[in-house]
Amino acid sequence: MSENNKRFPYSLDLASSLTAMALIIGFMYVTQSLLLPLLFSILISISLFPLAQFFERLRLGKAFASILAVIVAIAVISSIGWFIVHQSIIIGQDASSITEKVLSVLERAQVWIEETFGIQRSQVAEHLREQGNKLLANAGSMATATFGSIGNILAGAILVPLFSFFLLYYRDFFREFFFKAFKSVPQAKVDDTLNKIYQVVQSYLLGLVMVMGIVAVLNTIGLMMMGIDYAWFFGSLAALLMLLPYIGIAIGSILPALFALAVKDNALYAVGVIAWFQVVQFLEGNVITPNIVGSKVSINPLMAMIAMLLGGMLFGIAGLVIALPLTATIKVIFDAVPSMQAFGFLIGEPEKEHLKRNSTQELMMKWGIVRKPKTTSKIEIDVNIDTTIAPETIHVNYKEINESEENPYTNITPADKPQEDQTTGENNAK
Repeated sequence: MSENNKRFPYSLDLASSLTAMALIIGFMYVTQSLLLPLLFSILISISLFPLAQFFERLRLGKAFASILAVIVAIAVISSIGWFIVHQSIIIGQDASSITEKVLSVLERAQVWIEETFGIQRSQVAEHLREQGNKLLANAGSMATATFGSIGNILAGAILVPLFSFFLLYYRDFFREFFFKAFKSVPQAKVDDTLNKIYQVVQSYLLGLVMVMGIVAVLNTIGLMMMGIDYAWFFGSLAALLMLLPYIGIAIGSILPALFALAVKDNALYAVGVIAWFQVVQFLEGNVITPNIVGSKVSINPLMAMIAMLLGGMLFGIAGLVIALPLTATIKVIFDAVPSMQAFGFLIGEPEKEHLKRNSTQELMMKWGIVRKPKTTSKIEIDVNIDTTIAPETIHVNYKEINESEENPYTNITPADKPQEDQTTGENNAK
């Protein structure tokens, strides 16, 4: 029996692939308490792989090199956490003066509401009291969720370093697992797919770190120019929030804007902070990230936003952080599976031919919906007129040949052409 007869119909392959994907998503949702630390560990181990290789070249041994790489990562993350906590404590020491200015701002806001909308202060206070009672009624569930989140964070703080170490130390062991698991697929294709996943994820993570550093500097420069205190803290905090793509910088601009509104006498400072952060976000999305990350992480913005929404639905804030690298990995896998290549194409960036003015016509011709022209060469007709003996009116007979038609004079010399053509149009010249 031939190989074509053994293959299943495309519709059956597609249905089985979609069913498997749905089952995988359901499994991820059920096992998220274990899966989230594992996914973060995979991302961290991929980013630490060059550092582990560097230590191995120093003849430190694979186990010791992996431990050192994880320790370096812990030291960097701990330093960032200490910086945020330390600056928060310093800002908290000035809480009394800031509180007075915040209260004066609230007083002015109440006066403006009363004059503009005619709402009395007692009504505003009553509304705030109602909202406070609602919050107190839900305090138990909020406390339970908070302590549960703290427990998950502490568990992740222990599991992620351990998982990262074993993923670095056993990396060749896991690679052979994929060779064994996909014996029916050419091993070179399996190896190429694994390498592409590594390159895509590493390009995204290392590029993100570089972009965050540049954005932190730009944020800080803008805040310093406006005279906002603690500029490094607010600028770096907004850059760290870039772990939430597309919305991180916008969220990070709220805190320094509120701080500027509290400590400055003019509200234009807060407007200036938000405006500057939006400028930085524009530069990051259109100039900085494309030139640093490049086209290796080719996910179109629409699919990126959908992936973030799905990640948030599945895993909360952690899902927003891992949405893009996970989607980039899924795209590589889809490109390697014949029945899912169309979905890999859908996730990727559109090519230039899809964005041109006449892209629809070219697309129709590409897929055979519109017939392509048989010849693309145009026919030139030379008309020589002796004006010395020409009558008052000259009739020139010619035949128009559409570009999609065959040229009857392709292999005929000019001397062999007939002297008169059938008239399909008439041009009068005087």
